[in-house]
Amino acid sequence: MSVDIGGRLRFIRARHKLSQRELAKRSGVTNSTISLIESNQMNPSVGALKRILDGIPMGLAEFFALEPETRRKIFYRAEELTEVGKKPISYRQVGDNLFGRSLQILKERYEPGSDTGRVPLVHDGEEGGVVISGKLEVTVEDERRILNPGDAYYFESRRPHRFRCVGGKACEVISACTPPTF
Repeated sequence: MSVDIGGRLRFIRARHKLSQRELAKRSGVTNSTISLIESNQMNPSVGALKRILDGIPMGLAEFFALEPETRRKIFYRAEELTEVGKKPISYRQVGDNLFGRSLQILKERYEPGSDTGRVPLVHDGEEGGVVISGKLEVTVEDERRILNPGDAYYFESRRPHRFRCVGGKACEVISACTPPTF
């Protein structure tokens, strides 16, 4: 029997409305460790998993007893999207249960001047998005472009990247990534 530890952890973290950074801070592990576990690139030791679950809080027995939903919801109203971000950037995820799923869809909103941080994001998979409103500066390695409404991006997520809202109004983006990373 194979257990999707990464998917379980991602599902439980989202259910408790915690970002990867918040869970890392609470449990005393690095954000990259949480990301690697959730993308199933790293198998944590029992001790490391317990330390992470203590940050939720949840015991190992409850973690492994969790069963995925058998019938998945298909349609979501705007108010049913799950917030997985932190101001000044909002990431509203389609579906609260990504357990066993391989695609994550987000409605992103960047307030003017907000960005994903000085340290570029790097994780496994691919991601893409379409700017709906405002202007978004996307940097992937040494390439930088300002995208306007209707413009899009698509790249391998292992390439260092960051996002920044430019201009005086908020920027909205519809994006998708695989595997789910939040």
